[in-house]
Amino acid sequence: MADFRKSRWFALVWAVPAAIVLVSVAVLGAQWLRSLPAMQSFITQFPGQSSLPAGTPVGFPAWLAWQHGLNAFIMLFIIRSGWQVRTLTRPDAYWTRNNKGMIRTKGSPVRISLNLWLHLSLDTLWIINGVVFYALLFVTGQWGRLVPVHWDIFPNAISAGIQYASLNWPVENGWSNYNALQVLSYFLVVFIAAPLALITGLRMSPGLAAHFNPLHRAFPLSAARKIHFATMVFFVAFIVVHVTLVFATGALNNLNHMYAVNNGQSWLGFAIFSASLVLMIVAWIAARPFVLRSIAGSSYLRWV
Repeated sequence: MADFRKSRWFALVWAVPAAIVLVSVAVLGAQWLRSLPAMQSFITQFPGQSSLPAGTPVGFPAWLAWQHGLNAFIMLFIIRSGWQVRTLTRPDAYWTRNNKGMIRTKGSPVRISLNLWLHLSLDTLWIINGVVFYALLFVTGQWGRLVPVHWDIFPNAISAGIQYASLNWPVENGWSNYNALQVLSYFLVVFIAAPLALITGLRMSPGLAAHFNPLHRAFPLSAARKIHFATMVFFVAFIVVHVTLVFATGALNNLNHMYAVNNGQSWLGFAIFSASLVLMIVAWIAARPFVLRSIAGSSYLRWV
């Protein structure tokens, strides 16, 4: 019993019941609010959806579905490898970059753990994917679905939040327009959290951290670590809520939007999502040190 109390799972003894109580109180509170005439008038005036900029396209293009699926895959392993970097005090192996190839630097390469190598490699793929995403987002006009342009987005977001909390969902019409709470959430993820993760990650990167020394007082390394970790927690919380609502508010239709780029009720989107889930599970199982070692292809890789 004493050993269990010292384990990381002991927190679940009180955390899970506390979470259930908080959720129950939130649901009952939202339902009570919706029974008030003033709140009913508020929801009628602000049903939860703000108008889009003129010319915003309807529906989702194929490139967005591919971007979404690839980003989900990369983010899963960025979070996993980042957590391993933070929690493992004794890595399985260390990796050193080959400085005799096509890309060379003046200084000696920095030795890093294999987990950090994976994290940085995935970060690079995530950045490349993000650059393509940003470019296509503005070229195709899809930015209008993610960027708030009217002040009524805020009361509509409050309205949508109360409707969600009361378990009486706001009207879903994601094919043509997200509700206001979704817009603010996606804007925060794409234009605030993602750049913040990149900036703090660069501040912490081995080999680059020394270049930030002149800015140490304004942007200390300890602050970058705290912000980077808080951003990871935000991403995890967003993913949990996002996936839960995808399945709770019309799984087939939502999965068709995201994976099959259609507005129907077929099982195609679910099938593609299931295939991507199988791929994630296989990659998760395969991401072992001996496999990563062969992928890293380093000039110096030492087991400990």
